[in-house]
Amino acid sequence: MIRQPIITVLGHVDHGKTSVLDYIRHTTLAQREAGQITQHIGATEVPLETIKKICGPLLERFKLKFTIPGLLFIDTPGHEAFTNLRKRGGSIADLAIVVIDIMQGIQPQTKEAIEILKTFKVPFIVAANKIDLIAGWRGVSQTFMQNFDKQLQMTKEQFERKFYELVGQLSKLGFDSDYYFKVDDYTKRVSIVPISAKTGEGISELLALLAGLAQKFLEKNLEIDLNENAKGTILEIKEEKGLGITADSIIYNGSLKVGDTLIVGGISDPLQTKIKGLLKPAPLSEVRDTKTKWQHMQEVFAATGVKIVANDLDKAVAGAPIRSAKSDEQIEQAMLEISAEIESLAIETEQTGVILKTDTLGSLEAISHMLKQKNIPIQKATIGDIKRIDVMEAIATHKIDVLRSFILGFNVKTDEDAARLAKDEGVPIISDKIIYHLIDMYEEAHDKIKQEIENQNVQSLIWPCKLRVLKGYVFRASKPAIFGVEVLAGKLKTKASFLTKDGKEVGEVNGIQIEKENANELAAGKQGAISVAGVTIGRQIGEGDFIYVAMHEENFRKLKEHKELLKKEEIDVLKDIAEIKRKIKPTWGF
Repeated sequence: MIRQPIITVLGHVDHGKTSVLDYIRHTTLAQREAGQITQHIGATEVPLETIKKICGPLLERFKLKFTIPGLLFIDTPGHEAFTNLRKRGGSIADLAIVVIDIMQGIQPQTKEAIEILKTFKVPFIVAANKIDLIAGWRGVSQTFMQNFDKQLQMTKEQFERKFYELVGQLSKLGFDSDYYFKVDDYTKRVSIVPISAKTGEGISELLALLAGLAQKFLEKNLEIDLNENAKGTILEIKEEKGLGITADSIIYNGSLKVGDTLIVGGISDPLQTKIKGLLKPAPLSEVRDTKTKWQHMQEVFAATGVKIVANDLDKAVAGAPIRSAKSDEQIEQAMLEISAEIESLAIETEQTGVILKTDTLGSLEAISHMLKQKNIPIQKATIGDIKRIDVMEAIATHKIDVLRSFILGFNVKTDEDAARLAKDEGVPIISDKIIYHLIDMYEEAHDKIKQEIENQNVQSLIWPCKLRVLKGYVFRASKPAIFGVEVLAGKLKTKASFLTKDGKEVGEVNGIQIEKENANELAAGKQGAISVAGVTIGRQIGEGDFIYVAMHEENFRKLKEHKELLKKEEIDVLKDIAEIKRKIKPTWGF
C-alpha cells in the first residue's frame, strides 16, 4: 500500500507558514493563533480528491497515474519542531515547503531552516509568498501562470526584480533555482512557486507540484505494510484536560490499535506502556486545532497524525521514536530498536566545551550539528532544564578555559539555585526559544569575553615608549641612577628596561615620581623623575639622549596584531624599535 507523503512547512517568522495551510484547510486557525505566529505543531490531512478538486488540469502536467492517497502536512512553529520529525539517518518528512516572503527575501530563520533540511536530507520547494504585496498586483485568476501575463509592465518588472533577488540569495546558499515550470530536473534544481496565502493565488500550483513530485520520485519510499506494527515519532508531549499526559505523534508505517503495547524513547531508557486511547482529527482539520472535534479511534494507519493516550507518557520526550508491539518477542525487538536509535544520536563531546540543554531529542540533535559546523566544542548535551549540576560542571571548565564555560539552553528553564550560582561564579547562561538567536547570542557573548581577555593581555604587555633624558636633571649618576625624563610617545611603566640606539638593553626602572608623588606610569607628554638600576649616566645613557623601552619579539608581534589599540606615534615607535633591532638581527619581529 502507498501512504501519504509527509510534508513539512518551514520558514522565517511571519512569512506565512500557517497561512499557506490555512488557505488549504479553509479554517480560521491562523487568525486565532497569537500574533499570527503558529504556537503549536500539528498535522493536516489533505485527501487526493481534494487535491484534484483544487488543482484541476494542473496535475495533468506530470502525466502520471496518482496512487498516493493524499498529502499529510506537518505545521511546525518556528521550524524548530521540525527537528522532532527525526528518525535514524534522517527525517520522517518526505518533502518540505520553505515559505519565503518575496518582499523580504531570505532571513536568518530561512537560512537556518534550509540548513536543518540539509542536515536531515529532506528535499524542498520554495513558496515565494505575499506576491499580492507587489505594487499594482492584480489577482485575476487563482494560478500565478495565468495572472502574470495580465499584470502591468511596471508590476512585472518589480515582481521579477524581487524574484531574481531570491534566486540570487538561494544561489549564495548553494542552490540552483527557478520558476517551477522552468525546472526540467527536479533532482538538481529547486522549484520556486510564487503564491499569495492571502488570496490563494498559486496554492493550486503548489499542491500540484507537491503531489506530482511525491508520486514521481517518492512512490517506492511510500510503500508500507499496514499489517506491521506501528513506527512513528512524538511531535509533542502535552497534558490535556480530562485525558492526562498525551503524545501528539506521527505514524509513518504500520498500524496502531487501542490496547497495543507502546514502546517509547524516554529521557533515560525506553519505556513500555499500554495504549488507552487514540484520538484522530477528521481530514482537512488539524491535530492541534482546539476547535477540532476528536474522533475516538480503535485503530489508525500510516501516515497519520494521532494523539496517543497512555500511562507514563510524562517520561517520554518529544522527538523520540515510538513502536507498537503485540508479543513479548516484538516488545523486546522494539526495545532494542529504540535503544539503538537513541544511541545513534550520540553527540561528539570534548573534555571542555559548552554545556547544551534542550527540550527535545530533535532540537538536541539539530543544535549540536549546527554548533559542530561552527567549530563550537560541546562538553555535554542533554535534555532537560538547566540545574545546579550543569553549573558545577561549567565552573570546572571556567577554571581551565573561560571561553568554553558557557551553558546554552534551548526552550528550557533555569533553576533559581543554578542561576544564582552561575551569577556568583561568572558562568554565562544563554537561553532562547529560537535557534539562530541562541547561537548569535552565544557568539556575541563569546567574542566580547574574548576581546576583553585580549585587551587585558595586551594591556599587560610592555607598551611602546620613546623618551628624552632631560638636561640638567640628573640627581644621581648611578646605583641607582635618578634623573628627569619626558615621555615623547607611548607610556613608561616600572620594571621597564631601555633600548639604546646601538641596540643594547640596559637598566630597569625601579620607580617613577611625578611632582614628588610616586606613580605607576608616565604617559606621553608628561615629565617626571625615574630611578633606574644598572645604568650610569654618562656611560650607557647621556643627558639629552633619546631612548626607547626595550621589548622582546613576542611582545612586539602581539602589539602588531593589535595596532588598532595603538596611537600613530606609538606605531612609529614600534617601527623605530624594529629598525634598531634588525641592525643586529635582520629577522627580528617577523
